[in-house]
Amino acid sequence: MSSIKRIEPGARMSQAVVHGGLIWLAGQVGTAGADVTTQTKDALAHVDRLLAEAGSDKSKILQTTIWMASMSDFAEMNAVWDQWVDPANPPARATGEAKLATPEYKVEVIVVAAA
Repeated sequence: MSSIKRIEPGARMSQAVVHGGLIWLAGQVGTAGADVTTQTKDALAHVDRLLAEAGSDKSKILQTTIWMASMSDFAEMNAVWDQWVDPANPPARATGEAKLATPEYKVEVIVVAAA
């Protein structure tokens, strides 16, 4: 049986879990209260850092779910995403509107990647 690696475990959750050749990231957010561009850049930087710690990178992302406080910010978020995503290896992606943990958060990014 393969082992389970937990990255940045806390009392409530781990920021990433690696098992069976896959990496699951917790929802990543940016600086609370910042604009959508800044929050998206921050969240994607967290994704990059956690994937690197797990021995992977954005070219190995299989699926991304993006929750937004308001779909009216969809174009602003996509402008950042389009500059960040690996164009040769775009993941499956879904984006939806949801009430996030606090009103100061505008974007949350959830990733599943190959190790």
